[in-house]
Amino acid sequence: MIKYDRLWQTMKQKGITQYDLYTKYNVNRAQLDRLRHDRNVEVNTIDKLCNILQCRVEDIMEHIPDDNHF
Repeated sequence: MIKYDRLWQTMKQKGITQYDLYTKYNVNRAQLDRLRHDRNVEVNTIDKLCNILQCRVEDIMEHIPDDNHF
């Protein structure tokens, strides 16, 4: 399972709000909702967030082992 709890922590540290993301940086609100609920998002979205927050992927998301197999 991929969790995005680190995203919210990083945003707080950087002083960037969800409102900033969709008003200043044009991040789609639906994408923010998907992140809030740990759902699938495009790699493009992760890349954009890393650029906005000037951080690494590990600062946004983490993998939690589970029984999800192909």
